[in-house]
Amino acid sequence: MQALDDLSQNVHLLLERYRALWEENTRLKEDIERQREELIRTHSELVALQQQNRRIATANAMTNAETSEEAYKRISALIAQVDRAIAALKR
Repeated sequence: MQALDDLSQNVHLLLERYRALWEENTRLKEDIERQREELIRTHSELVALQQQNRRIATANAMTNAETSEEAYKRISALIAQVDRAIAALKR
């Protein structure tokens, strides 16, 4: 009879541990999902800030140009880069 009581107690203990681990696993999965969403949001912000930084750098480069001829050359070079990028995307 003692062995049966011990077995029953061990089964009960195992079930409690299983439930606790299952709940922890669920919490960890939810944590992972929240962190994944945060990473996606942060990456989107990073991309937007990088684009803004490039625009500001381009504007500063044009503002710092000594002559309108230099500005024209820079704009032409930028247009050529955009044209090459568009052509590459069409392939």
